[in-house]
Amino acid sequence: QVQLVESGGGSVQNGGSLRLSCAMSKFRYATYSMAWFRQAPGKEREGVAAINDYDYTEYADSVKGRFTISKDNAKDTLFLQVDALHPEDAASYYCAAREGSLFGGALLVDRNYEYWGQGTQVTVSS
Repeated sequence: QVQLVESGGGSVQNGGSLRLSCAMSKFRYATYSMAWFRQAPGKEREGVAAINDYDYTEYADSVKGRFTISKDNAKDTLFLQVDALHPEDAASYYCAAREGSLFGGALLVDRNYEYWGQGTQVTVSS
């Protein structure tokens, strides 16, 4: 079955950077959408960045200009470059994927995704 495995989380200082990766296995669709979500303790899960097979991208307002989503189709890997991290960015970060091309805000809605990884933790110290 489809498996998504995140890596790259860690502990950084305020203003630091990380590169999150999501290795995907057996995810073979001609049209697809992929996204990164995050969830902090006591808060709802929120979509932060997404991309589809057209390379259309969508970002949450809170991360625009700081986070960059990309994918390596040859390696079946999704990335999230996170720069200028703030303490409020601290959370568990999850990758998600689905068959079919979503656009606009629908890309950042968690119920639109079928496959999920287990998450990677990002901690930001002030």
